[in-house]
Amino acid sequence: MNYSECIQFPDFLDRFRYLKLGGAVGEETFGFNRWLNQEFYHSEAWKSFRRQIIIRDEGCDLACPGFEVGNGSKILIHHIQPITISDIKNRSPLVLDPENVICVSHKTHEAIHYGSEDLLRGMFVTERRPGDTNLW
Repeated sequence: MNYSECIQFPDFLDRFRYLKLGGAVGEETFGFNRWLNQEFYHSEAWKSFRRQIIIRDEGCDLACPGFEVGNGSKILIHHIQPITISDIKNRSPLVLDPENVICVSHKTHEAIHYGSEDLLRGMFVTERRPGDTNLW
């Protein structure tokens, strides 16, 4: 799995299905070592890399045109192949590899990790209905 493969899917839901991990709520990734990834995410190397990825993906959720992350939401950078404590400690190329990351909204990030399309409900209209363009 990587960025180049993911963006071959033209549809938002197909990209989501490609990326979802299906994890369990409460499953730890860094546990008591959370300070380590927080230290990394505040580094200049990460901040610079993050800016480059946001520009590449044009600030769009799953890099999907028309799905701009906005309305006060922070753009998150999701690691397609999850990173580990060892990856950060050993400065694995996986951590800052543009092929291993994609822009996501908080809601999409939660859905990817916890594997439920239900978390995406209300993000987009999948079926048009008469009058759905009326403002009120």
